[in-house]
Amino acid sequence: MFFRRHRPAPQPVDYAIDVDRLGVQYNLRFTRRTTVHGTFKNLLRPRNGPTHFWALRDVTFRVRPGESVAVIGPNGAGKSTLLQVLAGIIQPSAGRVDVRGNVSSLLTLGAGFDQDLTGRDNILLAGAFLGFDHREMLTRLPEIIAFADLGDFIDAPLKTYSQGMRARLGFSIATAVEPDVLLLDEVLATGDAVFREKSKARIVELLRAARAIVLVTHDMHWVAEFCNRAILLERGQIVADGRPADIAALYEERSARARAEREAQEAAAIARIRAEVASEAAPTARG
Repeated sequence: MFFRRHRPAPQPVDYAIDVDRLGVQYNLRFTRRTTVHGTFKNLLRPRNGPTHFWALRDVTFRVRPGESVAVIGPNGAGKSTLLQVLAGIIQPSAGRVDVRGNVSSLLTLGAGFDQDLTGRDNILLAGAFLGFDHREMLTRLPEIIAFADLGDFIDAPLKTYSQGMRARLGFSIATAVEPDVLLLDEVLATGDAVFREKSKARIVELLRAARAIVLVTHDMHWVAEFCNRAILLERGQIVADGRPADIAALYEERSARARAEREAQEAAAIARIRAEVASEAAPTARG
């Protein structure tokens, strides 16, 4: 989904993003999958388990102009929640977030698109979402179309696009609006090799213009190529913050350790079940 907001900086500052002791708490009784009927049942029925959990807790960091920061971590670590807070979609439950200047984000791929409109019309639609005047988007239209390089598909309905084509269109729009802060969530990995190189060059341009970029990805190659800093999140908290190569290596090490622990637990559970089955079968065999 496309989001853009403008927050003028009244005086020069040495950061683009300032996050201080950020916390986001969710109510487990009110989720997107909960129906109205189910919600009332949950409210009336006592629960033994927890009703709240912290998706993010005590998260503190700063991003300076010219930094490209990768946020990595296992599923459920709070990475996408963090981006949504930075984009202004989710309000913090605790702490403070200060994002300076124009913010452009491309979260949930294609969420801001209309499936029945053409790629060309979706560019103008996205411009409206981002808060740009229609005439201004018309002037930017040729550059965005050229960068996306979709050929005749630019005038075809979006429902005919592949995921990679949607990613190219979305990235082209999000980076053509000259943001001070660019937020990306798992959208670059879907492009082909040629477009990946173009995307890399575009990000380098943004960094040279002292833009700040925060990128969520599971692709460690992108971390090494595109970022000059990485943050490792686990269970909603920052585990490490530093050089991309170091943080990526730490992430791989901790992931391998977690997999080994899960496999050991699964093997132990299977052995226990087999022992129980054998114990129950033994009296029957003797009889």
